[in-house]
Amino acid sequence: MHVVADTTALVEDGVLAPEQALEIETRSRDVMIKLAVNAILCFGIIAATAGFIFWLANAVAVSITGVLMLVLGLLILAKGAEAYRMFGNSAILIGAGMLMGGASIELVDKYEQLAGWIMTPAGAFVTILGVWRWRSGALSAAFVLGAVILMGLSMHLIGIELLVMQHQIGSPLRNLILLYYAIAVATIGWMIDVRLVTALAIVPFAQMLETGTAYFHAAYVFYSPEPTLTIVQMIALITACLWGARKTADRDARHLRILAVLGFIVANLCALVGSLWGDVVGETIWGPGRYSDGYPDWESYRAAREAFRDQALTIPDGAYAILWAVVLAAVIIWSARHSQRGLFNAGLTFAAIHGYTQMFESFADRPLAYLLGGLAAIPLAWGVWRLNQRMRAHPS
Repeated sequence: MHVVADTTALVEDGVLAPEQALEIETRSRDVMIKLAVNAILCFGIIAATAGFIFWLANAVAVSITGVLMLVLGLLILAKGAEAYRMFGNSAILIGAGMLMGGASIELVDKYEQLAGWIMTPAGAFVTILGVWRWRSGALSAAFVLGAVILMGLSMHLIGIELLVMQHQIGSPLRNLILLYYAIAVATIGWMIDVRLVTALAIVPFAQMLETGTAYFHAAYVFYSPEPTLTIVQMIALITACLWGARKTADRDARHLRILAVLGFIVANLCALVGSLWGDVVGETIWGPGRYSDGYPDWESYRAAREAFRDQALTIPDGAYAILWAVVLAAVIIWSARHSQRGLFNAGLTFAAIHGYTQMFESFADRPLAYLLGGLAAIPLAWGVWRLNQRMRAHPS
């Protein structure tokens, strides 16, 4: 379990020897440097690959340059010193990215109707071949092979998405395809042990109920047409991940914990939506839907929506705000007791967002609400402090 500790204070208290504190600090610094190097390296490879493809803007030129980069990378790995392996790996990845990325762009641009049918199996073949070599232990460089697997997976998933758009596939098959995306991304992220990739699985998983984001001029938007059902979906994910994290090795548990934290973040964003507008549960799934496309006119759609709302489960915004506050308090206390730092930090962050939002949206002119909330917080803090003392005194 990763913890945050003040090594200087631990040395002063006699808990650690100075040499032990120095070793902890050195290892921590090494981890940060590795993260920085990998981030810069990945950015450079992606930028160089995209730059080559769009600068050359010719399928033959991109293919030739990609092959040359592959050959150059292999020569560096075969003949170069250990200190220069990073350049060899980078050249191989740029070459592979140019070949696969260039081919994909050429297919989409010139052969749109065939692109999905070619990219889906081609990407699957590259992914499966890479996974087989990874599982068989035939690793020349884990970083290179992992990156090639991700390229193949990206090509495969983009190919499927092209087919979905081409054939206008809707629910429920569309929802199952999004679930497949999430499982595929999470599985590959776990296999190559890159939590950033695992974390990306939350995007298609949340989109199963149309939750997502949008951007327009100077505004980033989060939307959730079904906040309550999405929260239930995320609670199921969080519960499964936390249960699995307790049963598996630390290497696997790290991936489950990152998904749990991201599920908690999405659930809180949905709760923010519900606390502002409330929720008519199921309106966009088994109700009349978000749009009036299936109705002869707007009046028919509005009548169907009003009829559905009259008999549907409706949660008002005020009830949502109160329930969200109670759940946040419970999660903060529980995560603090169980050293779940990710959930703890996310809980505190959303508690601040919740308080700030409600201060302006609901209680701007109601000072009594601040009085009651403040007075209630004091005994709550005292109770948590006393509970922690008792649990420290009686760990069993």
